[in-house]
Amino acid sequence: MALPLPTSLTPSKVASFKDCALAFKFATIDRLPEPPSPHTTRGTLVHRALELLFCIEPPGERTVPAALSCLARAQSELRDDPEYAGLGLTPDEEATFLSEAEALLRNYFLLEDPSTIHPIGLELRLEVEVGSLRLRGVIDRLELDAGKLVVTDFKTGRAPSERYEQGRLGGVHFYAFLCERLFGRRPDRIQLLYLQEPLAIVAEPTEQSIRGLEQRASAIWSAVERACVTENFKPRPSGLCEWCSFRSYCPAWGGDPARAKELLPLVPA
Repeated sequence: MALPLPTSLTPSKVASFKDCALAFKFATIDRLPEPPSPHTTRGTLVHRALELLFCIEPPGERTVPAALSCLARAQSELRDDPEYAGLGLTPDEEATFLSEAEALLRNYFLLEDPSTIHPIGLELRLEVEVGSLRLRGVIDRLELDAGKLVVTDFKTGRAPSERYEQGRLGGVHFYAFLCERLFGRRPDRIQLLYLQEPLAIVAEPTEQSIRGLEQRASAIWSAVERACVTENFKPRPSGLCEWCSFRSYCPAWGGDPARAKELLPLVPA
C-alpha cells in the first residue's frame, strides 16, 4: 500500500529530503512530533523580534534598544507556547538562552542599517502550483531598495563554509521563484543574513537559476512520489545525525523504524 504524499513542498522539506529521505518520512509523511530545541526556538524568537522591529517602529527609531524591547515582547508572546515552555529551562538556562538571542539581535545591526530598509512584506506566506506540485514558503522580508526587489532570509545558525554557500542559497532562490510566479517580477537580489557570525551571503537570481530551481524541485517531488509508492525511504548517515530527533529509530544506527510510531500521542479509546 502506497504511503500518502505530502500536500506541498517547502524549502526546508526539500532540504530535509535531500539530507535524509528517512528523516523526511518520519517528519513529513508520518508526522512524528519532534521535541523543541533551544536552537530552533531561539530562531523563532529572534525572527519575531525582527518582525516586530519593522512592524511597529518607524525607520528612525529602529535602534538596538528598540530591538531588545521587541525581543522582550516576543518572549512574552512565546512563553506559554509548547515550543518555548517545552524546553523546560531553569532560570539560569533561560538567562543564557535570552543572552544568546540578544547577541544575535545586536549582530543584526552590524549587517545593515534598519532605518534604510523599506519592507513591503514581512513573514510573507507564498504558494504556487507547478503541475501536481504545490510549492510554498514564508519570506522573512521582502523589500524595495531604490526600486529593486530584495528577498531577505534571516539565519540564526552558523554560516556554511564557502563550499556549501550555493546550497544554502537554494532556499532563497526558491522564494525568488515564488515571487516571479505570483508577482510577475523576479527579485533583483536575494540575501541570507547570518546573525551569529555576522555574515551576509548575497546573490542575484537569473532566469537560469529560477528555471534550475523549478527543475530541481520537480525532480525532488518525483523522487518523493517514487519513495511513497515503493515505501522506500533510505537513511543517509551524516554529521546531521547527531542532531536528529529520530536517530534511535534509524536502521543506520541499529534502530527499528517501525518503532518510531511510539512518538505519536496516544488516542483515547
